[in-house]
Amino acid sequence: MSRAEVLDSEGPQGLDRTGKAAGARAVSPLWTLGLLRSELVTTFRRWRTLALLGVLAAVPVLIGIAIKIETSDGGSVGGGPEGGGGPAFLTQITNNGLFLVFAALAATLPVFLPMAVGVIAGDAVAGEANAGTLRYLLVAPAGRTRLLLAKYAATLVFCLAATLAVAVSALLVGALLFPLGDVTTISGTSISFGDGLIRAVLIALVVAASLIGLAALGLFVSTLTNSGIAAMATTVGLVITVQILDTIPQLHGIHPYLFPHYWLSFADLLREPFYWDDVLKNLGLQGVYAAVFGSAAWARFTAKDISA
Repeated sequence: MSRAEVLDSEGPQGLDRTGKAAGARAVSPLWTLGLLRSELVTTFRRWRTLALLGVLAAVPVLIGIAIKIETSDGGSVGGGPEGGGGPAFLTQITNNGLFLVFAALAATLPVFLPMAVGVIAGDAVAGEANAGTLRYLLVAPAGRTRLLLAKYAATLVFCLAATLAVAVSALLVGALLFPLGDVTTISGTSISFGDGLIRAVLIALVVAASLIGLAALGLFVSTLTNSGIAAMATTVGLVITVQILDTIPQLHGIHPYLFPHYWLSFADLLREPFYWDDVLKNLGLQGVYAAVFGSAAWARFTAKDISA
């Protein structure tokens, strides 16, 4: 069901200044699911979305090829005698291709993943306003709250899709270029490949959940302007700014409250046993950001004068 079909299924209706449809019929759960489906189809068939997923999927390919070339003469990652000069996880890839999943997620989470989510979230409302379609979406009897929730849900699905694009690509490349086998955890213990694969899935889910706060922030920014480009640029700019703040030692007092501070805590899921403290802090912090900026986005959107 396309966006137009969702609207047509309810018929054209008048729109008052609050964005409510005049004489609207009761909204059925099926219609709400149709609205979400429409948002998902609209989001994932845009060339911009497909290009972002393609770039994310290419990152593990580049990492895997680079490591394969660097170690083709028997050398180690980073050039050290034991590979100790390489970043976390990279030194283990030549022994087990599954570690390419962890390395790729660690490489994309600070920059590529949040930028991609910032683009999608920033464009969610502002892009519709800029294209002149937001007013027509509100003609249908879903109401602003349901529309905003559908857009946020579509953004969260993109967070999961983007993370899986990295993880699946890394797993395939790792299996093609490097051997697979038992996994050596950060704690030094050995677990089976099956257990390691389960941990890789769990880590991918945690990484996707790490982006829900940013998605809410981007959606809030998107309600502040009618320019999709401005909303996307602002969201991405905020991501970069907060990342910089998180690296300044003098600001250590605020670091635990910045949404990217615990992003790389997923590495603790490779310990034996799991070390949950920072992972739970990360998920809790994302929940707070989602609640605060989700509420702010709702307050702004429900009071916004829609003229486009």
